[in-house]
Amino acid sequence: MQWTPTRSAGLDQLSDFLPRAGRNYADTRNYDNGTQRSNVSQLSPWLHAGLLSQAEVCAAALEQHGPQASEQFVAEVFWRVYFKGYLEQRPSVWTAYCKDRGAALSKLQSSSSHSKAYDEAVRGNTGIEAFDHWARELVETGYLHNHARMWFASIWIFTLKLDWQLGADFFLRHLIDGDAASNTLSWRWVAGLHTKGKTYLARADNIKRYTANHREGPLSANGLADETNALEETPEHTRQPLDLPDTPDDAAFDQPFALLLHDDAASHVPLNLPVCPALVIGAARPDARSTLGVAEAAATFAQESVAGGVTAAAQNYDCPSAHWTDNRSLADILVDAGIQRIALPYLPTGWTRDALWPDLASMAKDGHIINLLQPLNRLTWPHAKAGFFGVKKKSEGILQELGLI
Repeated sequence: MQWTPTRSAGLDQLSDFLPRAGRNYADTRNYDNGTQRSNVSQLSPWLHAGLLSQAEVCAAALEQHGPQASEQFVAEVFWRVYFKGYLEQRPSVWTAYCKDRGAALSKLQSSSSHSKAYDEAVRGNTGIEAFDHWARELVETGYLHNHARMWFASIWIFTLKLDWQLGADFFLRHLIDGDAASNTLSWRWVAGLHTKGKTYLARADNIKRYTANHREGPLSANGLADETNALEETPEHTRQPLDLPDTPDDAAFDQPFALLLHDDAASHVPLNLPVCPALVIGAARPDARSTLGVAEAAATFAQESVAGGVTAAAQNYDCPSAHWTDNRSLADILVDAGIQRIALPYLPTGWTRDALWPDLASMAKDGHIINLLQPLNRLTWPHAKAGFFGVKKKSEGILQELGLI
């Protein structure tokens, strides 16, 4: 699989997968067939980077297969939207993860046995064939099948007895599609923290069954834990009311403004701006994913997605571009361009917001930021209060409101 960080490459991948997005996907999606897999879309890198939008992917599947045949695929897209909305209402989950990750990393320095177990896990030297294969595949390719991610997390937590935050960090450092919400909440779901007390147990027979078509399979997984005890935590992460920005009217774009593209929104196309910006600014921050450093594949995809997105937007709008880096402040860029306002694709809870918001907060306070939130997120996030079912039962109405069915 080639992960080319452009919108056109994402559209090509979508076009290639669409014939299989119906019943075939529903029947075969749980099988990890190795790196030559064709039973899943592998669109997540482009979706995470905002090179493709969830709405256009759903629209394409619905148009080709209809609501019934594409139901499972569309539901999987809604899982991504759900996780984002859930984390927006419980931002303390992300804050606690970052804090506890730091504590877990410190523990590695003080415990030789813990450090040894961690090193064996990330190097793929545990002796558990399936787990070791996935650890090496992740490092080598920057991607894992979703079912493999669940198995891996379960083995990490319940068999190897390692801190879940370290596993989530390992994923974020290597996954090209690493996402603050999907990654963090998926690990918490496996651990029994997302849905209190409900854990996910990896079983050798299940792994054998769903890796039967793997080039190196079926993969064995001997010595796995045969029971789980859900992890516990304090304090509780209380749901906070959503504070979503209003949809800007055309008058909000009357004055010259700059468009800021970032790790979660690297393309101008899904934004549907009513007015051309006077400047396009790129701000890629993949290194903010982890304090341990980010793998080259993940960092490069993010950086080139934003850089290419800036180039494409500047050409489309026939305007200049700039890159906000450690060597050039946002304030200097705006002063040089004579611009005071920014159109900002919504910064969701996660590392990109952590990295960029300190320099944007004062602009927001002064009313100089035009927040851009995708309609699918605006309609879905309010329903992401607890489990996914609350979103799923509303999804048909949301798709109808968007004119997709």
